[in-house]
Amino acid sequence: MPDALRLVLGTLTIVRVPPPGRVTPRVAGTAMVLAPAVGALLGVVAAAVVAVVVRVGGRHDASTLVDLLGAVLAVAALALLTRGLHLDGLADTADGLGVKGSDDGVRDRRLAVMRAPDVGAFGVVAVVLVLALQVVALALCASEGAGTAAAVTAAAVGRLSITWCCTPWVSSARPDGLGAAVAGTVPRGAAVLTTVVALLGVALLAWTTAGASVTVTGSFVVAAVVGLGAGALVLRRCVSRFGGLTGDVLGAVVEVTTAVVLVVAALALGLR
Repeated sequence: MPDALRLVLGTLTIVRVPPPGRVTPRVAGTAMVLAPAVGALLGVVAAAVVAVVVRVGGRHDASTLVDLLGAVLAVAALALLTRGLHLDGLADTADGLGVKGSDDGVRDRRLAVMRAPDVGAFGVVAVVLVLALQVVALALCASEGAGTAAAVTAAAVGRLSITWCCTPWVSSARPDGLGAAVAGTVPRGAAVLTTVVALLGVALLAWTTAGASVTVTGSFVVAAVVGLGAGALVLRRCVSRFGGLTGDVLGAVVEVTTAVVLVVAALALGLR
């Protein structure tokens, strides 16, 4: 198995693979370009969970609750398949952003808070709110018959945000850690090409699984673009506060991007 595939699977999933022989910038960059594909596979599992729950629960007066149950189990499956890594990063990042101050040492204090093993109030609130948004939005998409497209799109685009985080525009906040290993390793052209392929995949998925509707297809493409924009805003804020990229920031960007994709898709489907 290539080192890049070992790195991306071992980092982003619970799949047990041998560690990469060496992590060069080329290996790290290739791994981060593969992140959306891994996300799509995770999304397929989440979509299958929703589909099974809806099928078993059937369509009756409690169908809304069935959709909600499916969404809860799907989001739980994603957390399990990723060891809760991104949620942990979201919590640590929120705690770091909550550190006030403007002196020269405040950046170091923020990074120290992010490395602490405990979770503060900011982290708890951030995780609860983001998970609630993901669950409710996915349930709404499922109720509109677009649960598969929503789950796969959100998971893939969430990991596509990782690709963009690792472009040369962003440096590492620390000299060590995951951020240092992957920061600046993805060429801008590779990020653009990966995004184009991902958006085409989103459009094809929505067209084939959500009723061959131009409106629905467009809604999912827009949701993907808006989600990436939201992730970029989170990244920009983190870079200004922490001085660069960390592994926790990657997790925070993934979770926020995923949530925004689902929310925008749910709102667009509801407005049809």
